[in-house]
Amino acid sequence: MSFEVQELPDVIRVIVLLSFRKEAKLPKSLLKKKLEDYLAGKIAIEMDEMDEALREMVFEGLLIEQDGNFELTAEGNRLSKEWRSLLIKREPVLEFVAGLTDGTITGLVVVLSAFLASLPTQMALFAAVLTVTAAAVSNFSSFMLGGKTEDVADLLVLKALMDYSLRDIPDKEERIKSLRIIKHLFSILGSEITKSNLLAALVCSATTFLAGIIPTVAFLTLPQPFGLILAIVIVGVTISVFLVHYRARKMRVPWKISLLETLIIVAVAIIASLIISGSS
Repeated sequence: MSFEVQELPDVIRVIVLLSFRKEAKLPKSLLKKKLEDYLAGKIAIEMDEMDEALREMVFEGLLIEQDGNFELTAEGNRLSKEWRSLLIKREPVLEFVAGLTDGTITGLVVVLSAFLASLPTQMALFAAVLTVTAAAVSNFSSFMLGGKTEDVADLLVLKALMDYSLRDIPDKEERIKSLRIIKHLFSILGSEITKSNLLAALVCSATTFLAGIIPTVAFLTLPQPFGLILAIVIVGVTISVFLVHYRARKMRVPWKISLLETLIIVAVAIIASLIISGSS
């Protein structure tokens, strides 16, 4: 399937891909209903238009038809995930990475500051909860507001590109219908973006809080220097196993490069934070 949406069957195929979940088997009638749900019932999809799109998807190896039910192939599932990630932003890669990075740095700075200043346990715990919570709330607001603004802007650009391609359809009736479908589809996707941004903001804030508070609790629970050693071990495991591995897998970069970049960023941030806190 071409990435560029150039005609009405292309529009229908995109919606069909968005309608599937992994390993789902859907009959034609249910697929048609899902299409109408995406369009909020404002535009009717004819069965012959649906048949044409499904035939093309089976021919291209995106769908398998068996006993009247349709199922995504491996290629169809991959393409469905890409369209879903592109249009609905359901892959919180950046949010998870940002949460781990900010939480890890915040937690380690709190631990080192409390250790160097020999803060009492209650004071260190209060400072840790306050600092980590502030970082989590800050990340929540950033991804909820800034993320939504960026995603909606991307969605508008993508809609404009699709509109431009669909305006070349020679048949006037098909061209108008395709443009109307895209218009209503992106209206529905706008509300989906809000849900996705809320999920992303919650993922980022929760990850930030947990990544920051866990090493702090370990530091305060055990006598020193065992508490400090355990906190540093937890941070090291979080960076190497979770942050580096997740980032390398999702961003498709070698783990050694991801590890080096992550260590440099974390080291610079911690040194700068300690210098600022020490001078103040």
